[in-house]
Amino acid sequence: MAAVTVIKLTGENHRDIDQVAHQIKLICDSGGVRLRGPIPLPTRRLVVPVRRAPDGEGSETYDHYEMRVHKRLLEMDITSGKDESALRNVARIDIPDTVSIEISMRSVN
Repeated sequence: MAAVTVIKLTGENHRDIDQVAHQIKLICDSGGVRLRGPIPLPTRRLVVPVRRAPDGEGSETYDHYEMRVHKRLLEMDITSGKDESALRNVARIDIPDTVSIEISMRSVN
C-alpha cells in the first residue's frame, strides 16, 4: 500500500525553515525516497498599526509592526518498509523553536 506523507513547515525565519527542509531532503536522498519539494507557499504578512500618541493630542501618527510567516511544503512517497525508516529519521531531526512542523499521511491507490 503506497502512502504520501505531507510535511508542512511554518515559521518566522525563512533561513531556519530552509535548513530543516534541506535536512529532510538529505534524508530522502540517502534513503532513496522520492521527494517533491520544498514548495514555497505564499508568505503571510501580518501588519499591526499602533498609534504613537495614545492621549489624543496632536496629529494622528501610527507605527506599523509587521510579522511575516513563511511556509514550505514537502511530499514524501512511501511504498515499503525501507521508506518508513526514512520517515522515522525525519521525526528525529532537531527542529529550531522558530519552526513549526505538521506531518500528515494519506494513502494512494
